Amino acid sequence: MKFLIAVGSKDYSGPTLELGMRVAKAFNAAVDIVYVGDKISAFSTSEVILAQENLVNWELDRQGVDVLQWAYEYLVENKYIKSESDEFNTDKLVQTDDDRCEVHLEGRMTQEVGLILRNGEIIQQLRDEVKRSGIDVTIIGASKKRRMIHDLIQYIGSSIFVVKNYDRDRDYKMLLAVNDAPLTKKALKYGVRVAEAFELDVNAITISNTEEFRSDYREASNWADKFLRRAGVDHQVNLVHGKFINVMNETAGNDHLIVMGMSLRSPLAKFFKGSKPLNVCEQCDCPALIVK
Repeated sequence: MKFLIAVGSKDYSGPTLELGMRVAKAFNAAVDIVYVGDKISAFSTSEVILAQENLVNWELDRQGVDVLQWAYEYLVENKYIKSESDEFNTDKLVQTDDDRCEVHLEGRMTQEVGLILRNGEIIQQLRDEVKRSGIDVTIIGASKKRRMIHDLIQYIGSSIFVVKNYDRDRDYKMLLAVNDAPLTKKALKYGVRVAEAFELDVNAITISNTEEFRSDYREASNWADKFLRRAGVDHQVNLVHGKFINVMNETAGNDHLIVMGMSLRSPLAKFFKGSKPLNVCEQCDCPALIVK
């Protein structure tokens, strides 16, 4: 598997990097850490080309290099990479095209770790990186920009893990949404890996907005119970009446990690009718993983 961790600044991306690397370790995944800066002008691009022979001097002033230096130091300090130096060597950054450069490092507790600089509009750049590198899970922070989380979840082709209000000192549990949706089983499998790594108790919850539960809902709940029991994960299985979004967010509070399968509705249908997992992720007060 391959994970992509999007970082924005040293001041606010610490929880995203920390939780992202811990989850990547649980999956023994390869990891890319990416910073997306402003679009480089045509004039600047020509300067980049001219500066290839002296890339180290050019990189010292490039937006985002300091963030990659910070990420590198975190990786060294927490022994995620094998390195002979505690300082980030910018002359190892390789320009792959006008808007992208990268360096790859040997992992210790994960597979290979890449540090990537991109320039341009963030959603487009992350979409391109996910497609280019075959990313399975993209890990992002909780942006304060209106609709940013919505658009990232909607248009990026990988599963999305939103690191929202993460507190390393808080005791978390997992809230796992179970129903008859096609991606529920995949979400369960992802959830088990994370629950095992973080030693989380799991609440596998099936929600019906009517007073009766359809047979396929009960079958999904029974399958989840058996799957979690065979995996050896401490869990409980609950059937709850109510509105999906309200029940999920009220149950999760700020001390759960939510795991849900993504709706398979088309983007147009989601725009007009909404997506329950997407709306939960936008409104919740805790980290949430949407599996695609």
